[in-house]
Amino acid sequence: MAKLDKKDINKLFWESQWFTLGCNSEKFESMGFTLSLVPIIEKLYPNEDDQFKAYARHQEIFLTEAQCAKTVIGITAAMEERIANEGDIPEESVSAVKAAMMGPLAGIGDTLYHGTLRPIFAGIGVSLIVASNYTSPLGAILFFVIMATIGQVINWVGIYKGYEKGTEFVASIEANGLIDKVREYASILGCIIMGGFSAAFVTINLAISFTAGETVISLQDTLNGLVPRLLPLAYTLFCYWLLTKKKVKPVLLMVLTMVGGAVGYLLGIFA
Repeated sequence: MAKLDKKDINKLFWESQWFTLGCNSEKFESMGFTLSLVPIIEKLYPNEDDQFKAYARHQEIFLTEAQCAKTVIGITAAMEERIANEGDIPEESVSAVKAAMMGPLAGIGDTLYHGTLRPIFAGIGVSLIVASNYTSPLGAILFFVIMATIGQVINWVGIYKGYEKGTEFVASIEANGLIDKVREYASILGCIIMGGFSAAFVTINLAISFTAGETVISLQDTLNGLVPRLLPLAYTLFCYWLLTKKKVKPVLLMVLTMVGGAVGYLLGIFA
């Protein structure tokens, strides 16, 4: 009987660093998932036929958020150890557990890691770069270091706690309703942060003015007097509407924004 020890789980953690390199359009993350489990499978199954069977069952389609996927890898290692040594759970249960966890973990990872933390620290990084008059790379370096550190912490917890707790790890989270709470609060925080960034970084200045006798009325100053930064807010909401309702591609929207700004400046509409 082959038992996994701390050294094996350490290997699993380091092998999982290459997880995203195995992504493809046919089976998504299944190749990276399988590559991460190579040291575990080779130790648990000395027989090559058993190894091939294990590799084959992990070649099924797998897709979830890359950081949270490490939790599934840790749980799978625990299940493979149980199958190899006890044989009291069917091999098909591994695929069933993986399929059941893809959705909930994707919801957590996409909402919290990509939808909340990444925009927050990206905004901080951009603010530092702007404050340096675009001369210092500190903001970009800080963003990279912070996000990489957070990602590694998530990976570590996923691998070690996933292996230690098995399927109980995710089941307890779902039972307590923590997944829904994380999604809700992260979405609220993300909206607040994006609102602040929109006000700080979206700039639209009108060059249009009207003359009444000796008085010059600036349309931009008039709008600011009614609602400060009204135009950036309106344009942000307009872009959101195009993205969500009209399914306009982000790249096309960026191109249209740049072209519209340039044309508006040449026509004397924008300052």
